[in-house]
Amino acid sequence: MRKEYDFSESVRARDVPHLLALQVEAADKTRITIRVDNRTLAVFRARAAALGGNYQTLMNEALNEYATGLTLADVVRETIREELHPA
Repeated sequence: MRKEYDFSESVRARDVPHLLALQVEAADKTRITIRVDNRTLAVFRARAAALGGNYQTLMNEALNEYATGLTLADVVRETIREELHPA
């Protein structure tokens, strides 16, 4: 059975400030579907819960580091440089 919905009083997302902000933030991203093994997903979810973030953001950062050829050692070195010599 199909429900009927009344959209007569709806507004476009671009007219709602917080929805517009989300659209702008996601403008440089593409939605994909990916299959990840349960153990890997559990690790990222646990890290996100511990850090108070989002597991998808952590996965994106890890993929970005891999794609750009950064190693954990590179990231640690850069972090130490930034902490020792703030801008």
